Order: sequence, then structure tokens, then C-alpha cells
Amino acid sequence: MKYRLAITAILLLISSCLFAQKNAGTFSLGTRNTISMFEEDEATGIGIGGQFRIQFSNRLNTEWYFDYITSKTGLTFKNDYHIGWSVMLYTRNNHLFDRLLQPYLIVGHCFDYSKVSEKDNKANSADRLSMATQAGLGTHINITPKLDCSLSGQYMLHFGKGIETDFHPGHEHVHISREDHSHVDGHLLFSLSFNYKFFKLWNKYR
Repeated sequence: MKYRLAITAILLLISSCLFAQKNAGTFSLGTRNTISMFEEDEATGIGIGGQFRIQFSNRLNTEWYFDYITSKTGLTFKNDYHIGWSVMLYTRNNHLFDRLLQPYLIVGHCFDYSKVSEKDNKANSADRLSMATQAGLGTHINITPKLDCSLSGQYMLHFGKGIETDFHPGHEHVHISREDHSHVDGHLLFSLSFNYKFFKLWNKYR
């Protein structure tokens, strides 16, 4: 009986968050550009992607995204594919989106596929799958209550096998291989996105 009461109370609390607040259910769609910095290979990556948002309360929003990022070193180039999600917690209540700036904390998780190839010999390559957690800060620049430009900076920690590149002076060939052990590596990811609030998935008449 106590468990049923506890479950009922939790469901009522979730329902109050999903249906009682004005912006709950808002669906947004947008495009994004990214810059990845301070990776192990010291290359700067530039990327494009897309995202959608589903807002669960006036102070809690979620972001679901895809990134394609490319970077180059002297002898190799790298392609990264991110697919993941983030939770945005607004530091102040601005549920009408009528103030110019709307800062937020952001945390999330993503899966990453990376492939490193030799510039002059694409068959010489290695790839890896990894997952990452990220956290940082951001802000919406509310152009209108429905249209925003968003800036964010996050530090991403990747967990998985690394990719090594070795080149010896006097040899034309570069050796690219995936390591046989997993480790942690990180980098900064900055994103600039434009997003438009299209409709509500629920709470349509609030």
C-alpha cells in the first residue's frame, strides 16, 4: 500500500511538471555550428549539425543533437560524428522568453564515432566508437519569444579506445592504429545555434 501511494505521489509530481507549467511541451527545431578545441592531436575541429528541443517545465529544457566535425593535422584528417542529448537548467524564470538573455547550465551525454585517415591514402585509417559526458554554460539570445540564437561552451570527456598516429622523419608512410586499451580524453566544444519554437506536443491550450 505504501509503495502504491509513493508511486502515485511521484506520478502526480511528474504530471504537475509536464502539464501545469506554461511552456511544458514546447517543441523547437534548429541548426548548429560547432568548434572543437584542445584535443589530444592539438587540431581544431569545425562542424555543422542540427538539433531539436523538448521543454518539460518553465526552467527545464532538453536538447537532442547531431554534429559532423572535421579537423586536420599535417598528414591526417579526422571526422567525428556526435549524436546525443543535453539537459538545460535555466538559472532564472523567464518562461515568456521576452528578455534578451536567458542563461542556463547544461549537462548531457553523447555517442561519438571517429575516423582518422591519411590525407594522401584514405585506405590507411583507423576508427573508434566512444561515449562522452559533457557539462558547461550557455545562454539564449532571444531575438523574439519564438526565435533564439544560442551560445554554449562545454567540456566533453570521452571514454573509449584512442587512435594513434606515428610518423618518422624520412619515411613517407604514416602509421595509424586504434589502441587496444580504453582511456579518457577530453576537449572543449563550443556551439552556436539558431532555434525556432514550432508547436507544443502537449499543453496546447495553455
